[in-house]
Amino acid sequence: MEKLGTILILFSLLIANTYATSKEAKDAEKWFQNYLSRRKEKVAKLHFYIQDALGGPNATLWEVARSEITSDSPTMFGQVSVLDDKITAEPDRNSEELGRAQGLITSADLRVSGLAMNMNVVFTSGPYNGSTLCILGRNPIGSTNRELPIVGGSGVFRMARGFSISNTYSYDPVENYGVLEYTVYVFYA
Repeated sequence: MEKLGTILILFSLLIANTYATSKEAKDAEKWFQNYLSRRKEKVAKLHFYIQDALGGPNATLWEVARSEITSDSPTMFGQVSVLDDKITAEPDRNSEELGRAQGLITSADLRVSGLAMNMNVVFTSGPYNGSTLCILGRNPIGSTNRELPIVGGSGVFRMARGFSISNTYSYDPVENYGVLEYTVYVFYA
């Protein structure tokens, strides 16, 4: 029953993101283009989808810890989960796999749903194969056009910095399966 409550909270938050405006995304694109014209380092704009299986036998997100108040918290405060989600080129879960999103997410806000995220984008194919990007920061899961910083990377993305914009692309409550859309703006050496 407790897991069902968590699922329903996540479902309502994810659905709210589906009907978002894209003004923030357009503002981010404008900022990126302006910044790009003044820099001499390498830059990349990446676009991909994260396939998030929240339950079932093939789940890619698992709870590993919780606080004493997690069960009674409307925001699931103190819940700690690990993830190993497939990254794809298109929203379809069977589209080309580009890599994995691996890391730790923690419900870290007592008042509104907000996640503290430490997520590594691990590229396993294509021109960035073997490289990583590290996304670290607060993810206001109930918001649209969620901006999180890129704080580092490895391989091709050594010395990386930048930001990502993410949105919930879709959520299927029957399968407990979500698709997250990411656009990443990254500068690197």
